[in-house]
Formats: sequence, C-alpha cells, structure tokens
Amino acid sequence: MGAISAFGLLGGFWSNQPVRVALAVGGGAALVCAVVGLSTVMRRQAFAGHALADVSGAGGSAAYLLGINPLFGFLGMAAAAAGVMEWAQVRDARERDLLTGVVLGAGLGLAALLLYLDMTVRSVSGAAITVLFGSMFTIPPSIVPVALAVATAALVASALIFRPLLVSTLSVDLARTQGVSVRTIALIHAMALALAVSLSAMTVGAILSTALLIGPAAAALRVARRPASALALAALIGLVATWGGIALAYQSYYWTPGHGWPVSFFIVLLIICAYLAASGIARRRGGAPAAAPLSGCQEH
Repeated sequence: MGAISAFGLLGGFWSNQPVRVALAVGGGAALVCAVVGLSTVMRRQAFAGHALADVSGAGGSAAYLLGINPLFGFLGMAAAAAGVMEWAQVRDARERDLLTGVVLGAGLGLAALLLYLDMTVRSVSGAAITVLFGSMFTIPPSIVPVALAVATAALVASALIFRPLLVSTLSVDLARTQGVSVRTIALIHAMALALAVSLSAMTVGAILSTALLIGPAAAALRVARRPASALALAALIGLVATWGGIALAYQSYYWTPGHGWPVSFFIVLLIICAYLAASGIARRRGGAPAAAPLSGCQEH
C-alpha cells in the first residue's frame, strides 16, 4: 500500500478535481489518437498530422484572444487546415508534402501573431506555454463534456470508415472497384484527424501533440500483425502513457516542492519508451520496419 500511495494513486490523487479532469480529457484524447493515429501512420500521413497539430495552435491562440473555449479554437483551425489540404486533392507525395509545409508555415506564422496579441492586448501571459506545451491540470471542468463529445464524434466517424479507409489505403483502384468513394472517405478521415489533433493539443500542447497521435500507433505497428490487434495495442499504449504521465506529474510536486514537472514531458517520455521497447521486440522477431506497415496488413 505504501508503494501505491507514493505514486499518488490513493488519497489526494483521486480526490483532486484537476487530476480527475486531466484523466478524463487525457483518456479521451489518447483513445482518439490511437484510432486515428493508426490509419494516419498506415497512410503515411504523419507529416500531415504534425502540420495540423501545429496549425491548431493558431486556433488555440485565437481562442484566448477572443475569450472562448480553447478547444473550439484548436478544432476550428485544425478542421480548416485539414479541409484545405484535402480540397487541394494532391496525389503526388512530393507535392502533397509541399502543400502541407505551406499550410504549416502559414499556421505557425498566424500563431506567432495571435500569441503576441494575447500577451499585449489581453495580457494572458501563460497563453504561449499552455497552447504550445499544454497544461492539463489547468483545464476547466466545463471542457470535459465538450471534449468527450468531440472524442465520441471522432471515434464514431473512424469506426464508420474503418474498412473502406483500410481498403483505399492498400489500393485506391481496389477501393473504387468495390464502390468506395475514395475522396469522401479521405475527407472524413481528415476531419477525424482534425478532431484528434485538437484533443491532443488540449492535453500535451500543439508542439508535442504529434507524439500522442503518432507514437502509440507507430509502436503498435512495430509488433502487431493485424490492424485490430494494432488498434488495441495503440489504445493501451496511449492510455498508459497519458494516465501514467498524469500520475508522475502529480508525484513530481513532491520531488521539487511547489514546482511540478510538466505532464506533457512524462507523456512523451513514456511514449518514446514504448516505441523503443516495441522496436526491440520487432528486431528480435525480425519484423518489418515501422515505415512499411502496409505490407503486414496486406498479408491478412
């Protein structure tokens, strides 16, 4: 019992409202990122996910400037950027990366302006840290219902398109012969990705949210042999990393009294450890590199 209490898993940990809010919002974000991140990695759109996460920071900055729910800001900007990138309908990988880079640069430039206005016009001194690196223990309880609603919408959308999205990922021509509207499926996935990065940005910040989106999925694809098992493993890794990061951050107040360590640091650290462990398992089994997950899915 003493060892459990040492990590804050009893007593004050569960009765602390900011902790409960962080567990709820962080858990929802972890599940959504696991589901959407898996298809994002399989479709080799990790850079697009990273770009949307960074661009969403401009929306979070605008929310602080306007005095509205930050989640709406993150979500609005991410959805707009996802719509632009998908509307362009660029098929060539090189051109797609160029377009993504342009959107990323524009979003970061706008975020810099809005964060400056947050500090000079609204005098919100902590906006930059919160938007870029997250601050889970300061999330207000009123955001929980909205965040869970966003998470549910993303999970439902991902479930509805899972099979056609997997088929179109493996072969666009095969998907079309089966009557799949490839562009519609891609657009729905882009919107689900926007929802995922918005929740991730709320938890670990716009700069670090790619770790929660891509890390668990990439680790799962290193060792799982089927999409379903990869999905379950990615969800497990995401939840353990997020909830473990919250517990460690809570405990860190006892390491440096009055100055707890950032939650996002622990979450990213645990995700990196999970990926390194998965890579070690894959090497011992002689598995395929993480950059080529599609070959494993095609075999099944």
